[in-house]
Amino acid sequence: MAPYLLGLRLDERRVLVVGGGRVAQRRIPALLDAGASVTLVSPSVTPALDDLIADGRILWERRPYQVGDCDGAWLVHACTDRREVNTAVAAEAEAKRIWCVRADDKEASAAWTPASGRVGEIGVAVTAGGDPRRAAGIRDAVVDALRDGTVDARRHRGKPVGVALVGGGPGDPGLITVRGRQLLAQADVVVADRLAPRGLLDELSPDVELIDAAKIPYGRFLAQERINELLVEHARQGKFVVRLKGGDPFVFGRGGEEMIACARAGIPVTVVPGVTSAVAVPAAAGVPVTHRGVSQEFHVISVHVAPDDPRSTVDWPGLARSKGTLILLMGVERIAEIADALVRDGRSPETPVMVVQDGTLPTQRALAATLATVAERVTATGIRPPAIVIVGDVVRVGQEIEMVRAERIP
Repeated sequence: MAPYLLGLRLDERRVLVVGGGRVAQRRIPALLDAGASVTLVSPSVTPALDDLIADGRILWERRPYQVGDCDGAWLVHACTDRREVNTAVAAEAEAKRIWCVRADDKEASAAWTPASGRVGEIGVAVTAGGDPRRAAGIRDAVVDALRDGTVDARRHRGKPVGVALVGGGPGDPGLITVRGRQLLAQADVVVADRLAPRGLLDELSPDVELIDAAKIPYGRFLAQERINELLVEHARQGKFVVRLKGGDPFVFGRGGEEMIACARAGIPVTVVPGVTSAVAVPAAAGVPVTHRGVSQEFHVISVHVAPDDPRSTVDWPGLARSKGTLILLMGVERIAEIADALVRDGRSPETPVMVVQDGTLPTQRALAATLATVAERVTATGIRPPAIVIVGDVVRVGQEIEMVRAERIP
């Protein structure tokens, strides 16, 4: 019998997800994008879910499922790797007249998760009799046709080989390049970074192997050497591998190391540049990194260690004397030491600073300060990674732009 299709408005409604594995990793970002209040019940979770839990976007009950967990839920996803648990979750939901999606049994599932995609304001959702692979294929065709006005020919082209290093952009899934999205849609294996746009992972066909290469500061990570090995291993098996990174593969993305490893193994590599967060995030906050008469240069610095740390190779005195814009990546947790070093070496304590968290995402927020006040303000407002720090007079240009827009644009 054909399903009755319905779009759910989940704003602030409780959704229960039981199981913290790869299925949950795919589905939870889409639920959050829909505004759902997600409760995750699982003894463990994949590394990709760590940030969402740490940011308070998911309520994680770190334990096995127990009867009563469905209470108050509008929708339930049973996606553990144990059939008996999924059966029990679905039975409780059915008894309480709550729609439940089972990941392990389409015939026993009261609801199916459609293959979904979005182009601008248009959302596409496809079901195909519970066949996720077919639904994903139809979804892809519709989305591609909407995006570029042509009929999807992806499945009729020669299959790519080797490895593609794809820059996913600064966070918003819509900011990946067309070429990057095309290659991602053809992947057999995707090795994804923590900062790769999560919404892109939800669009993957169910048969795509997703490898979590999360590198969490001071937390879990997959060693770079192991990542290199995985790229080579899967490519040698004849699979097309996409290494999906946040930003651009060659801007603090270690793409060069991965390309060298593949070249040594005789694996062909395609590089798809991405929009780097170093430029995109300031732009999303309305701040140009250069501006005529204000700044004719900008410097991008990855702050792995504090300025006074002996391991630092950054010329902080030179940056302090420079009149260019400073774009600091991974600098929020060391912002006090950075501000002190810049002031000590010659920058005015009144130099404008802007810190932008979750740039280009719906959760983006920004604070404006000076070198003298930025550390205190970051602590007071709870700004946390991932965030970009912008130092220089271009911040005032951004504030002027915002004032003019507020006056002229209703």
